[in-house]
Amino acid sequence: MANLDARTIHQLEKARAAENGRSAEIVVHDGPLRQTVIALVAGVELGEHNSPPAASILVLHGRVRVTALEGDEEVGAGQLRVLTHERHAVLALEDSVFLLTTVTSIPRPEEP
Repeated sequence: MANLDARTIHQLEKARAAENGRSAEIVVHDGPLRQTVIALVAGVELGEHNSPPAASILVLHGRVRVTALEGDEEVGAGQLRVLTHERHAVLALEDSVFLLTTVTSIPRPEEP
């Protein structure tokens, strides 16, 4: 069982000590399901990237901005957001830790 409070503190400490200002640890890997605790220090961005078929972000500490074609959205501690199926980026507005949940091996929904 993963203790997210302990992992949050640990990953944030690692990110603060890292030259690139980030740290990540997979806490669940079960078939196509992955859950990763990711820490970013303020001002660090996960640059624009593609989203898997299904993904969500749950901010455990701090505040981030998710930037996508559909618009920017700030997500704070305790908030859960489904991630866009379009390219997006994540910027730490303050020292932040989030739980990224992805499902990677399912087909994308058909466009109408």
